[in-house]
Amino acid sequence: MAVVQMRRINLLGLRKNRKQTLELLQCRGVVEITSLNKEEDHIFHRMDVSSSKTQFQQMQQSASQALGTLDSYVPRKTSPLAILEGRKAITLKEYHTLERKREEILEIVTTINTYEKEIHEKNAAKLKLQMQLEALHPWLSLDVPLQFSGTRKTSAFIGTLPEGVTNEMIEEVFAKALPESGIYTQIIDSTTEQTCVFLLVNRSISEKSEELLRSLGFARPTNLCANAPKEEAKQLEEKIQRVEEEISAAEAGIASYADKRDEITFLVDYFSMREEKYQVLGTLIQSKRTFLLTGYVPAENAERLSKELYETCGVAVEIENLSDQEQAPVLLKNNAFTSPMESVVESFSLPGKGEIDPSSVIAFFFYFFFGMMLSDAGYGLLMVIACGIILKKYQNMEQNLRKSIRMFFFCGISTMVWGFLFGGFFGDAIQKISATFFGHEVSIPALWFTPVKDPMRLLMFCLGIGIIHLFLGVAVKGFQDWKQGAHLDVIYDVVFIYLFVGGLILLLFTTSLFQNMAGVKWDFSPMVGQVATWITIIGAVGIIATSGRDSRNPVKRILKGIFALYNNATGYLSDILSYSRLLALGLATGIIANVVNQMGSMAGGGIGGAILFIVVFLLGHTMNIGINMLGAYVHTVRLQYVEFFGKFYEGGGDKFHPFGIHTKFFKFRED
Repeated sequence: MAVVQMRRINLLGLRKNRKQTLELLQCRGVVEITSLNKEEDHIFHRMDVSSSKTQFQQMQQSASQALGTLDSYVPRKTSPLAILEGRKAITLKEYHTLERKREEILEIVTTINTYEKEIHEKNAAKLKLQMQLEALHPWLSLDVPLQFSGTRKTSAFIGTLPEGVTNEMIEEVFAKALPESGIYTQIIDSTTEQTCVFLLVNRSISEKSEELLRSLGFARPTNLCANAPKEEAKQLEEKIQRVEEEISAAEAGIASYADKRDEITFLVDYFSMREEKYQVLGTLIQSKRTFLLTGYVPAENAERLSKELYETCGVAVEIENLSDQEQAPVLLKNNAFTSPMESVVESFSLPGKGEIDPSSVIAFFFYFFFGMMLSDAGYGLLMVIACGIILKKYQNMEQNLRKSIRMFFFCGISTMVWGFLFGGFFGDAIQKISATFFGHEVSIPALWFTPVKDPMRLLMFCLGIGIIHLFLGVAVKGFQDWKQGAHLDVIYDVVFIYLFVGGLILLLFTTSLFQNMAGVKWDFSPMVGQVATWITIIGAVGIIATSGRDSRNPVKRILKGIFALYNNATGYLSDILSYSRLLALGLATGIIANVVNQMGSMAGGGIGGAILFIVVFLLGHTMNIGINMLGAYVHTVRLQYVEFFGKFYEGGGDKFHPFGIHTKFFKFRED
């Protein structure tokens, strides 16, 4: 349970040592550099790095584009578990070797991007040629060019009419409109939508014929080729073939750089680091010969870093404590058991000023609730084995992913424990298999009880765990208030809550109605009920009297107190009932598993029955574990965020973002 304590670090150094200082800070990755609140003047100024940053961004985008192109045409052969392998580790020596080759790699990037641009252009040209070829298909039987306009004494009209017509129909129209005309018509191609037609008329009636054809919707082809359509189509096919050959050559050119993929990925990371470095450069205050830098550093790293900066770079370093008003960035540090909860906390919000890191507080209950909801020893065993193998085999895995796998490893252990307590191992698989295929039933008895047979017992247990969980949240609030010196708030906001809610719960336990519902018989003396009543009254009066203490008006204060009392009564009731979801999901997992086993055993024994059972078993339990793992995770997180965090936690902290080596494909290891 640790929010790492921060210190402010201030550096003053010679400008000639600036590069060395920044490289050391970037390598160590423990300082979040911030801008100094100082106006520029004739001595101190900030460096304009916008053009350099833009240049690095463009180079990074070019390298990323080339990498994407390479992956498209020469896909990387990776296994489905490649994400577990983490980034490739390189030494500083390998880094400097690749850095010296960056110009050469940039030329490769430019060549690949040129090839890609050429392929796009050629594909566009190919599409255009194909459209021209498709437009010629109806005209292939025409033996004159589409731009043929006639002879010395005749005029030719080559085009389309907007519907299906025949020679007779065209001749009849011309006979009515131009009875003195003599025409020759030829239908080249005809569909219900359009007709491709060739007409030859006497040149003396050319204009009248054109007007008549326009009135009929006549339109000339868009591509008036100089050759006969068949010859033009042949030329287009040859052009398309040449374009395809050029595209294939460009694709082969891209594929020839497949062995340069690692160098290109290095270039992406290299320019990303350069951009981050220049981002920091823009925040520095500099004079002609000096520079100033300020930021946050974890207290545990401060002295060692200060000494290294002084001895290596010759800079003056000042480490100072933060003021009470200053909001430092938040860095969480936990052990192997609780660190997986950091992602859960961060997804909600990091701790605000004065708040504790709740990772340790929620860790036990997170694993506890998850296992209770899944509650099958077989499923838990699979989770433990799978996560254990992954953690053991993939040592280079990214830390955030490792924490997530470790979280499910602990969730698997909890699931196994609850499975044995409730007697579930892939549901009732052992009973069904032994009875169906071996003639006698063998079972694993529940170490505690079977929820399906006694759901009310489990419900009471879930609600009891919910009360403990909520009261722990209230206790954490009291701890935070006490730590911040608000000692009276501990009484107002914690003790009175305990008295009121605790008194109500104790009073409920003494009622026969509750005991009948819970199936228990507790013989309380009348004194217990009286004590519970007085405890509840004291808590209620305390809440009414103190909840509105921020108001000076006594009427408003009382009204706010009554409203707070109502909110606490209804709020805690609904919060406690929310823990019934532990019962619902736990029962759902077991019942679905039993149904799967029942369906698999319907065919009875024998080879056919065994085959059916194996198929149904694998499919059914795979779906069941997948769906209920998701449900257990979502509802466990909800119990933390809504019910538990609502009692003490607000968040609002900013994450610690140190200046460091933030890469996508590579990471550094010691030589």
